[in-house]
Amino acid sequence: MNPLYRDVKASGIRLRVTEVGTGTPLLLLHGLFFDRSSWYQTQTHLAQDFRVIAPDLPGFGESEKPSSARFGYTVEAYVQAILDLFAGLRLGQACIAGHGLGGAIALSLASSNPELVSRLVLVDSLCYPTRPDRARRVASLPLLGGTLFKQLWGRALFTNYFRNVLLGPRAQVPSERITHYYETFNTPSGRNSALEVLRATLDARTVEVKLSQVGVPTLVLWGRHDALYPAAFGQRLAKEIRGAGFRLLDTGHTPLEEAPLELAENIRRFCRPS
Repeated sequence: MNPLYRDVKASGIRLRVTEVGTGTPLLLLHGLFFDRSSWYQTQTHLAQDFRVIAPDLPGFGESEKPSSARFGYTVEAYVQAILDLFAGLRLGQACIAGHGLGGAIALSLASSNPELVSRLVLVDSLCYPTRPDRARRVASLPLLGGTLFKQLWGRALFTNYFRNVLLGPRAQVPSERITHYYETFNTPSGRNSALEVLRATLDARTVEVKLSQVGVPTLVLWGRHDALYPAAFGQRLAKEIRGAGFRLLDTGHTPLEEAPLELAENIRRFCRPS
């Protein structure tokens, strides 16, 4: 299947979107420091059964990277952008899968607009307050944090963070993938967008309070070795969302890169039309 690439305006921001397959719409939302390419292998596998749509969120990948004066970079701002994407692509109702930051967006969208979400899949999602990781610690430093993050967080530090925090200890992810993510991050606008997201999501309680409002069928998928959000978060999340299923994967924080076909099979079984 040949993917379709298009630009869509959402919240006044140009979003780059990849679309492939036909059938029930399935929207895939990536996490912080990633882009839509993190879903490529999973998306290709799922395109046999679904119309799979993967956007670069505002501030990431090939989408526009606006200043904070034009876009708020909060979870709520991202929800509004995805609502505009629904309208722009005339999706109607869709299944949504979100990873990390994308999971928080998907969860928040399902809580506020359940009529748009037929099935919800949360993959190692931002959802609970936790001890800040090294990126958030740097971003939250008064005065110096922005300078350090924008100017001194170079390739070696980024690669180390990716390998030791975002990937599991047995992950076999080619270095080219990490290089790709670093290069999309390593521009003034890319670094600024990531910094704004880190600062806007320091307090995850704005996501946590929405858990009781999620009423759509939900599947929680979590990496057993997630060093960013521990697996206990996934188990707790599945208990707090009514009727949610839970599966543990033998990965770190990023099963999209570590076990994309296993991830795709779990999503397919859960979201496949009956």
